[in-house]
Amino acid sequence: MGLSAPARRRPGGTAPGARRRALEPWMYLLPALAVLGALLVYPLYQLVLVSFYDYRQPQVTGAEPLRFIGLENYASLVSDPQFWEVLANTAVFAAACVLGTLAVGGGLAVLATRLSPWVRTLLFLAALGAWATPAVTGSAVWLFLFDPLLGPVNQALVAIGLEGFSGHSWTYEKWPAFGLVWTQVVWCSFPFVMVTLYAGIRAIPEEVIEAARLDGASTGRIARSVMLPMLRPAMTVVTVQSIIWDFKIFTQIYIMTGGGGIAGQNLVLNVYAYQQAFASSQYGLGSAIGVVTTVLLLLITLLYLRTLRRQGEVL
Repeated sequence: MGLSAPARRRPGGTAPGARRRALEPWMYLLPALAVLGALLVYPLYQLVLVSFYDYRQPQVTGAEPLRFIGLENYASLVSDPQFWEVLANTAVFAAACVLGTLAVGGGLAVLATRLSPWVRTLLFLAALGAWATPAVTGSAVWLFLFDPLLGPVNQALVAIGLEGFSGHSWTYEKWPAFGLVWTQVVWCSFPFVMVTLYAGIRAIPEEVIEAARLDGASTGRIARSVMLPMLRPAMTVVTVQSIIWDFKIFTQIYIMTGGGGIAGQNLVLNVYAYQQAFASSQYGLGSAIGVVTTVLLLLITLLYLRTLRRQGEVL
């Protein structure tokens, strides 16, 4: 008698068909992994490698040989008070941008569900216009709006009797400058949050919300106890994206504060790395800052996802 299919498996092995099925997803992913390896893994490897060397302009031109210095660049960062100040600036500014973006985008997503179709369409077109605007262009427009002499914001404030804003510079002091950049970052970032959360709200079955209303739940209670739990997967996506985008802000800070503000008061990690690498020609030190930024982003994202998993979220 012939052996049945399960009996034909080799002792201690795996059926060839099962092995092929296990490898099949990886075969589909192989082209994407190859592209990611070329565009991401190799540059990251080079970034880490350069951070272990004394790599300055003489080494770039070939006038002096490369000198391996191990962790000296990282030791220099740890012992530099400016690095810790810049790190604190980055953390506070990024957190404020993430919270502001989620609040504005989430609020407008809820509002969009209550608007008539044509008004909602206008809102979405205006929001997507802000999202599609390049960061350089948006920063230049924002600088014009808040220009001390010609900006319409100062002129409007003076027109309503606030004479103290005549010639007022919004970028001279540290926190007003960060606040100005914050408004621009939130303006160009909230549309992604709004569209994503609006799609999530629309995906919630009407029967669920109607059942909650019949049970006597208020609008606020429905939002907290019904809609928010069902929106958590979408919230996870927009929060992680916002953390990554806002933690590595460069263009808005560099343009709107003139490269980091007076005496570097508005520096964040990416601008600080640029200054060290290109303005000071300390490419090894700049690479070390880039590595630290990447590691911090990975840690923050992993901690956030781990917190969600502990709360029982399916990721």
